[in-house]
Amino acid sequence: MSIVETSAIPTTSTTRLIEDYSIEITAKDVESLRRAAPGIAADAPVAVTFLATETMDQRIAAATLVRSLGLEPMPHLSARRIGSLAELEVMVSRAAAEAGARRMFLVAGDPPVPAGPFEDTMALLRTGLFERNGFRTIGIAGHPESHPVMDQAAIWAALRDKDAEIRARGMTTLIVTQFGFDAAPFLAWLTELRSRGIDAPVRIGVPGPAGIKTLLRFAATCGVGASASVMSKYGLSITKLLGTAGPDRLIEALADGLQPAHGDVRLHFYPFGGVEKTIGWINDYRATNDGAPARR
Repeated sequence: MSIVETSAIPTTSTTRLIEDYSIEITAKDVESLRRAAPGIAADAPVAVTFLATETMDQRIAAATLVRSLGLEPMPHLSARRIGSLAELEVMVSRAAAEAGARRMFLVAGDPPVPAGPFEDTMALLRTGLFERNGFRTIGIAGHPESHPVMDQAAIWAALRDKDAEIRARGMTTLIVTQFGFDAAPFLAWLTELRSRGIDAPVRIGVPGPAGIKTLLRFAATCGVGASASVMSKYGLSITKLLGTAGPDRLIEALADGLQPAHGDVRLHFYPFGGVEKTIGWINDYRATNDGAPARR
């Protein structure tokens, strides 16, 4: 797959939608990724999160492993956790040189007070480090349901400004959304996104198969709607805190609702139940629906 995402999905079939997915890992998931790799399509994007409990060396090693497995690394950077311009320069240059990374995903981060000079994603972009180090695609976050500290007007303004800055620097924007359990907010958000003239490719955040307690815990942490009615649509009952569910219903509802006007839309999996379990679910789902699991 090309590093720059350009080809739109021409149909809304579930099998077409699940093709060309991406997945997220932490630096501690490297052995799980290694075991799962034979079941992952070649060149699939793999995002490496920026956790405060992991070191720069661990993140770079994880991104380097992703590349060695024939996959496409997309390291994350959290602006407010970076202590200096020199630290940022090392992170960006090492990701490019050691992992061959050509995608980077940027977020402001959770700390209320920045550790260094970077308040937000725009501050990172304005250093010029990404284009100078050969990065071609910059990922930014989409929030179809909510944001912990910004209202809707501010969210849309920030998304517009980041997209314009990335393009002005000769790179391509990729929007990856927070995960959700209900297709309706995603579809409404996509409609508004396109009406605002933002035509960047979008990857919709999908929870990998996991137990309901795990899913609810992540939902509470991330501010994602997980009411009884929403979870019922997803295939789970909040009143029965046992059992595991995959995102079958969510993906099918997305496929039913997506229209050509929604543009280039694909899936990004958050493997809350584990990398191997998520990849196994994807391949089983593909095999059941079209008989063509994405194996190498």
